[in-house]
Amino acid sequence: MAAAAASQGVEATARVHPDKRKPKTGILMLNMGGPETLDDVHDFLLRLFLDKDLMTLPAQSKLGPFIAKRRTPKIQEQYQKIGGGSPIKKWTELQGQGMVKLLDELSPATAPHKYYIGFRYVHPLTEAAIEEMEKDGVERAIAFTQYPQYSCSTTGSSLNAIYRYYKSKGVNPSMKWSLIDRWPTHPLLIQCFADHIQKELKMFPEEKRADVVILFSAHSLPMSVVNRGDPYPQEVGATVQKVMEKLNFSNPYRLVWQSKVGPMPWLGPSTDETIKGLCKKGRKNILLVPIAFTSDHIETLYELDIEYAGHLGKECGVENIRRSESLNGNPLFSKALADLVLSHLKSNEICSKQLTLRCPMCVNPVCGDAKEFFLNQKL
Repeated sequence: MAAAAASQGVEATARVHPDKRKPKTGILMLNMGGPETLDDVHDFLLRLFLDKDLMTLPAQSKLGPFIAKRRTPKIQEQYQKIGGGSPIKKWTELQGQGMVKLLDELSPATAPHKYYIGFRYVHPLTEAAIEEMEKDGVERAIAFTQYPQYSCSTTGSSLNAIYRYYKSKGVNPSMKWSLIDRWPTHPLLIQCFADHIQKELKMFPEEKRADVVILFSAHSLPMSVVNRGDPYPQEVGATVQKVMEKLNFSNPYRLVWQSKVGPMPWLGPSTDETIKGLCKKGRKNILLVPIAFTSDHIETLYELDIEYAGHLGKECGVENIRRSESLNGNPLFSKALADLVLSHLKSNEICSKQLTLRCPMCVNPVCGDAKEFFLNQKL
């Protein structure tokens, strides 16, 4: 009788719709996010320019809103040219669905798994996602950065937001938190990048293919941040190295940097100046590879595709300039995400060893408080 009752209980649980079951493991997918509509652009920029973890401005509470208001029309024009909004939420949802489906199959002991999206500057915001996780009764919470390479300005800002959420509430988490804070050389990530590059190289004329210059383009960073000890440049370089190893160094390549804002020194060489320089030297077959972005958003669809491959390419007289497809809905990428979570669960570690080390010249006390908050979690 007892065995039969237990069996019926298991069957009843199995019949519950996956979305209705209490999630045992919640995976918070952290990212900057992007405005889905033109009406979302101003609030997105406002949150961005008020984020002191991302940038520090004089009289930021006043200057931030001023800059956001001034830049809104220009940024809205850019989003209009890529379809009226960012597709990053759509891609994150697709990746999350694929990830948790695999995890439920691969790790029944930690199932059900549920993904949550925590964007920094647009809905669904990180704070709202945490509230939902707490309400759902999640037991094990994994903050999973969707930036493969760590920077205090991106992943660090998202982790600080989690810490600030609990501090502002004056409560301790009911969930056990741990972090996947970087994954620049994960084998399946490298395989995805290599596959997409090889696919795009085949689109060049065969006689030109071996001479195509691969430009790995990543979001730049102010040198003031780099000089404090931010690990981002080294980790982006590590990704590039592994991808080229996978490609057997089939082509000449460079790591370049895009999206600089303002007059202060940033990481270089810049993507646009590199394209100009290559053309002047007769290297007019170029493949752009977004190496720090896994999903399409404005910096791939507008900056790389329209500004650089489109307008700048014509101005410079390139013969062929193409852009490697972002990882987006590639099933292998969802498998990479699932593998990262599975390995993390098995490791029983709070975070990477690297996260325990603050930047040597860190000037943000919240970074230290946030690290201490996570390191004090008990799994």
